Amino acid sequence: MDTSPIPMLKAFLPKVPLMGKTAVFHALGFSQHSKYWDLRTELTINVLRSFITDSPPRPLFQLQRMSIKGPEIKGRIWISKVTMPKPKEDDVRTKLFKAIEGLREDGSGMRGFKEPDLMSVEAEWTGYRAGATKDSNELKISEEEKYREIMKEVESPTTVLYFHGGAYYLMDPATHRPTTKKLAKITKGRCLSIRYRLAPQHPFPTALLDALVSYLTLLYPPPSSFHTPVLPQHIVFAGDSAGGNLSLALLQTILELNRQNLKITWNGSEREIPVPAGVATCSPWADITHSSPSCETNQKFDYLPSLAEANNSSRYPPDNIWPASPPRKNLYAEDSVLTHPLVSPLSAKSWKGSCPLYIETGQELLTDEARQVACKAAKQGVKVVYEEYETMPHCFAMVLETLPASRMFFESWATFIKMAVERQSEIVTKGRTVKPKSLETRNVDVEKLSGRSDEEVLRCMRERVRVMSGEVPDPIAKL
Repeated sequence: MDTSPIPMLKAFLPKVPLMGKTAVFHALGFSQHSKYWDLRTELTINVLRSFITDSPPRPLFQLQRMSIKGPEIKGRIWISKVTMPKPKEDDVRTKLFKAIEGLREDGSGMRGFKEPDLMSVEAEWTGYRAGATKDSNELKISEEEKYREIMKEVESPTTVLYFHGGAYYLMDPATHRPTTKKLAKITKGRCLSIRYRLAPQHPFPTALLDALVSYLTLLYPPPSSFHTPVLPQHIVFAGDSAGGNLSLALLQTILELNRQNLKITWNGSEREIPVPAGVATCSPWADITHSSPSCETNQKFDYLPSLAEANNSSRYPPDNIWPASPPRKNLYAEDSVLTHPLVSPLSAKSWKGSCPLYIETGQELLTDEARQVACKAAKQGVKVVYEEYETMPHCFAMVLETLPASRMFFESWATFIKMAVERQSEIVTKGRTVKPKSLETRNVDVEKLSGRSDEEVLRCMRERVRVMSGEVPDPIAKL
């Protein structure tokens, strides 16, 4: 990996005036955020927002290649790279399509998506390397030997099946090694971080197919696997942002397959598809359409692009991966399936039969959809642990790692994961908000987090799809 500081310096030099202005306004109390954030937080968020919203648009493939570069494998971390072979049969693919069809609103018409090929899936086993120093180099041993070293340090049966964020078209397991390392350390378990295929080259349901293959490989590993079969009660799905979406979509897939009493033929055997021990999400992107009110009202606390920018896929200069062929407006999915529950879990009608859920959000664009999913699941009898960090942006703990609130979040996230595996019966539905400066908490009723009806939610989602497809003008774009 290129470690030259020159590209970074070139990127940051134009931001120096913004950083200076931010520092002065913060010190004088002129900033609207100074009473909520410390200077480091405000500098980080303002610069990050500037990179996302003010930088000249780049071709998507260039952005994608830039985004998948992760930190060097160094320090207190074990990484074992693996490839999970595709099964002998095509049944996992066929059954996924049955789940998609079963969750359609009317079950009629075209499927609305291109059927992806079944492929092998790459991933990284991650473990905490307790005996290393921050400067320890990666050992020059085989990937299988690295996996054995991971297992020597594992003290818990907890296995985190991790799906990285990045809006489904950016990032990689390599970029999320700091996160999976922390989860492995705190849970005393291990993480399997999945390199699912990225959009726009591989739109829905490709990532979901890769996720399902990954889960089945954990449960029913082929002979070439490093790991032995993992019990479903030892597995927790986890992910941030789009990875939170994928975690919830995979859970919904399993629930629907079970509702249809379907099994999957997997490497010569007919297999059950059990629910995992839990699902734990960080700032989950539950609504691909960005239809919730918080997408407008929480803009001042977030670095994510505004509603108008998020829906403007035409801003990217053309390259070999975008625009798509045949054309579509959304990077991740065909326009006709954007409100499908496996694309936008916000629209899921039922969470009955689900394992316990952990849903965390900041005061961000995605807050309302997190509240809605948590509220609905809790009302349907699912155990839900909900946390909302006031005035904090999207995935704040991953970009503001030194904040006390970030450490608090990681402890809470990992504690839920560990409890889901080791003491699931002790999990109870509860919610709280957290003030990031004082860490003061206030309990909230999860079943009263949202007053929006299912009909209102779906109506707003459909309206956003009409705007995105150009059927009606976007009122936000005119402001």
